[in-house]
Amino acid sequence: MTPHSHHHSHSHSQHPHSQRQHGHGSHRHCHGLASTEDSGSRLGWAFFLNLGFTIIEFIGGWLTNSTAIMADAIHDLGDSLALGSGWLLYKLGKKAPTAHYTYGYRRLSLFGALLNCLILIGGSVWILAEAIPRLSEPVMPLTEGMMALAVLGVTVNGFAAYKLSGGKTLNERVLNWHLLEDVLGWVAVLLAALVMHFVDWPIIDPLLSIAFTLFILFNVLRNLRSTARLFFQAVPDTALLAQIEQRLLTQPQVREVHHLHLWSLDGEQHVLSAHLVVELEELSQYQQLKSQVEQLLSDFSLLNTTIEIELATEACRDRRH
Repeated sequence: MTPHSHHHSHSHSQHPHSQRQHGHGSHRHCHGLASTEDSGSRLGWAFFLNLGFTIIEFIGGWLTNSTAIMADAIHDLGDSLALGSGWLLYKLGKKAPTAHYTYGYRRLSLFGALLNCLILIGGSVWILAEAIPRLSEPVMPLTEGMMALAVLGVTVNGFAAYKLSGGKTLNERVLNWHLLEDVLGWVAVLLAALVMHFVDWPIIDPLLSIAFTLFILFNVLRNLRSTARLFFQAVPDTALLAQIEQRLLTQPQVREVHHLHLWSLDGEQHVLSAHLVVELEELSQYQQLKSQVEQLLSDFSLLNTTIEIELATEACRDRRH
């Protein structure tokens, strides 16, 4: 998927690693390393909290004879698997590049976000399939046990969601929706249990579950759309692409910018390649231009840049594309 212009080693302007880390662009995708260095620990915390509570949930659902809690336990198990895979994919994503994977494994994190979106959609559909039949045949569970589990559920999942809310990666945002769904679900269970404790209205539980699940499903579908776009290497931000092009054209030697490609490895780390048509009178101008281009792009915190410099008198070797 890497553009062929990467092979033109004689005309590259590679972006130094140190400058990539310390770029201070104002663009929303330009996150520094400080925002992601503890992403693994946040995912780990959320995973172990969720897994531990899922076990408690299965036991609690069996003791309270609540099908709603048992259904939530199965859904939480899916969330635990999603968090676990997200944590693993994040760890793998930090591995160094190899001869086969020259950009490293960062796209694994994006794949994890896509996979988790699909798991959450599947889980939400399953909850709807369980809740809708209960509208016609509602069952009154043990409300005291439901309230106790609901308070514990809101606390545990709320804390896990809080841990992930500081994350900036796409994977963390998607996983955060998993946990927010659980928090809202447990609020629904708590409200339903309180009402059913005093009034014989068991139908409230499935009604609230359906409402919250549809709300979360809507947001997850939006996340899935943005994740899928990046997965298929769409431009992460068209305004950023236009801004880069305009900045490159500010140089008096640059006559034209074409074959400008911007894609993202994981929603945060972007890669750029471009052809610059230039008019130069001597070699020193060529070296000066490369230095200026490097400086112009430093604000964007790009992971990697490949610049093909073409003289105005020569034909572009990739024009056929």
